[in-house]
Amino acid sequence: QVQLVESGGGLVQPGGSLRLSCAASGSIFSDNAMDWYRQAPGKQRELVAIITSGGTTTYADSVKGRFAISRDNAKNTVYLQMNSLKPEDTAVYYCAARVLGTLKYLSWGQGTQVTVSS
Repeated sequence: QVQLVESGGGLVQPGGSLRLSCAASGSIFSDNAMDWYRQAPGKQRELVAIITSGGTTTYADSVKGRFAISRDNAKNTVYLQMNSLKPEDTAVYYCAARVLGTLKYLSWGQGTQVTVSS
């Protein structure tokens, strides 16, 4: 079982930056894909970024060029660097551990709020 804890959310002005962290504990972290999702009020949960165990990354079109996902297997942590933030990026951000090559999710974090507002 993988336990995930997100941190790093907060209030930021448009154009600003935040870095989210997701610390994993429990079962082997390095073998799993790690995903970041977000959910804005009244909207469905949206996949934001993916990083495989090998470091391959994929991004939603809405964040491509502004967000960067990375992982540090030695620290069992995945990061989401968010730059040039926009009000429409406001959401609760969740990390999730997924069996590589499948849609089987092993664990979800509790979420961290990101608010982009002047």
